[in-house]
Amino acid sequence: MHTDLVAALDIGGTKIAGALVDGDGAILVRAQRPTPAREDGETVMGAVEAVLGELTASPLWTRVHSVGIGSAGPVDASAGTVSPVNVPGWRGFPLVARVRAVTGELPVELIGDGVAITAAEHWQGAARGHDNALCMVVSTGVGGGLVLNGRLHPGPTGNAGHIGHISVDLDGDLCPCGARGCVERIASGPHIARRALDNGWRPGPDGDTTAAAVAAAARAGDPAALAAFDRAAQALAAGIAATATLVEIDIAVIGGGVGKAGDVLFAPLRRHLASYATLSFVQGLTVVPAQMGTDAGLVGAAAAALGRREGAAAAGV
Repeated sequence: MHTDLVAALDIGGTKIAGALVDGDGAILVRAQRPTPAREDGETVMGAVEAVLGELTASPLWTRVHSVGIGSAGPVDASAGTVSPVNVPGWRGFPLVARVRAVTGELPVELIGDGVAITAAEHWQGAARGHDNALCMVVSTGVGGGLVLNGRLHPGPTGNAGHIGHISVDLDGDLCPCGARGCVERIASGPHIARRALDNGWRPGPDGDTTAAAVAAAARAGDPAALAAFDRAAQALAAGIAATATLVEIDIAVIGGGVGKAGDVLFAPLRRHLASYATLSFVQGLTVVPAQMGTDAGLVGAAAAALGRREGAAAAGV
């Protein structure tokens, strides 16, 4: 039984979740608020403070030694700021300083949400036991993170492994990030649905045009739906193979809503990967679905806070 705990925050455009987490990754206390994403920055921070208020009110709070935050990005861990695309009131918002102020100046570790999910999958999920891994979230956007040499590799600003913005199509569509042909522009849920619709797929009577509906149609054999998933799988394969070639990962873990599509995604993905990951040192690369589910962001934020403490202890030795 670990006597010391960490506080974890998982901040996204829909919800702000908080938890007290022990050294084994068990969630002992939870708190949550909807994200007032359309409001000004102080209102959003008010929701964060409400979540933290519930956590600090717990009798277990006295055992908390640090705080981990996984936030929608971009984040800048070196500056302690966040600028989530889907929370316009936060641009260069000093989240780390504000959280420290609320928590009695505890140390705070900030990482991007893709990196947080990577930390969770490496600690307790599908990447467990792998020293070199890429973990991806494929949903409304495409994010990710890296584990290298057995350690989370967030990079100086906390965004390393952001595979969604590797370009895999030199003359592809313009991405909102400013580049062309990004993985996200092809493989995200909305773009899978858009491609299927453009090529003749029609939703059922319920009018559902999500990637999940396209996946259902693909499983039933709809050619436009199958082609949209095949194109997404090809983009993901190119991005994963490029990453593996650069840093020698041996496993890629895929989560998020699109990652739940099953064989409709993974069968063409593995086929395309074989044609992109061709060099001898990446041929053993495996691709698997994520295991951590909805708590991944919280567990990963906790892992980052625990890792910070271990690093500090090691540095003191």
